[in-house]
Amino acid sequence: MRVAFRRWVAFFVAACLPLVALAQAWPTKPVRLVVPFAPGGTTDIVARILSERLTKELGAVVVVENRAGGGGAIGADLVAKAAPDGYTLGVATVSTMATGPATNPKNPYDPAKDFTPIINLVYVPNVMTVNPKNLPVKDMKEFISLVKRSPGKYSYASSGTGGISHLDGELFKALTGTFIVHIPYRGSGPALNDVIAGQVDIQMDNLPSSIPHIKAGRLKALAVMSDKRIESLPDVPTFAEVGLKQANNMAWYGLVGPAHLPGEIVQKVNAAANTALRDSEVIKRFAEGGSIAAGGTPQAFAQTAARELALRKDIVVKQKITLD
Repeated sequence: MRVAFRRWVAFFVAACLPLVALAQAWPTKPVRLVVPFAPGGTTDIVARILSERLTKELGAVVVVENRAGGGGAIGADLVAKAAPDGYTLGVATVSTMATGPATNPKNPYDPAKDFTPIINLVYVPNVMTVNPKNLPVKDMKEFISLVKRSPGKYSYASSGTGGISHLDGELFKALTGTFIVHIPYRGSGPALNDVIAGQVDIQMDNLPSSIPHIKAGRLKALAVMSDKRIESLPDVPTFAEVGLKQANNMAWYGLVGPAHLPGEIVQKVNAAANTALRDSEVIKRFAEGGSIAAGGTPQAFAQTAARELALRKDIVVKQKITLD
């Protein structure tokens, strides 16, 4: 019995040695950072700011790779099914970790089991904008009154069916008793472009990708999802201020790897990201676009993702939201 036990221990140790050696040597080649949405959206912006600093901190090039589709599910699934060697990481969003899985019973991955949480990168207020030529309204009250008079006449763009902008749009409709047509896109970037061009009237989007167009007058901001008004948009009220407190939820963006990512690698990436998020220039670049640097432990990020999934599942059930 003792001999058999010693052999089992020796076998286990031998099997683990390559993983330990891998974690200690990591990284020895470029690391790809998968963005599950098209270029130009907030997820992409966050990833590119972070990748520059991670490259410096880790001593290996961090390459951003956009894999759009399925409301973020295609890129997220790629990360979930990657080898747990640290060379494929992904940007996790409310869409990929909560709203998509909550909405789609056939989601290809389990957000609670198929990833290794690493760190929460930023909190990002969402904003509701309209094309001012299509909808020349002055505020949210006037907007709601207008769309109520013409059910189905106006449309809103989302980053994809089951994504956060889709679920936020449907929640807005339920709270206000309005009917606005949902137009899904392959990412917030293409959706944003069509709202600016006037092909679609409305969008629920993250603030960083929308704020340049708001300031330039190409979009009209009606309300932001934030605990308080945004310093760079002091005249734009929060959803709570316009009587829609239930819709006042900030988005977040985190970093994940595949399940079973070695703890040593998790700690290296977490430490590098925390260092980046404390850098004044990084904080400034995020703040200029309306993002709030986060940081913290893998455990804290895991808890944030779990709470978000429970919240979105509850909304889907209460509002009877299904895939288009």
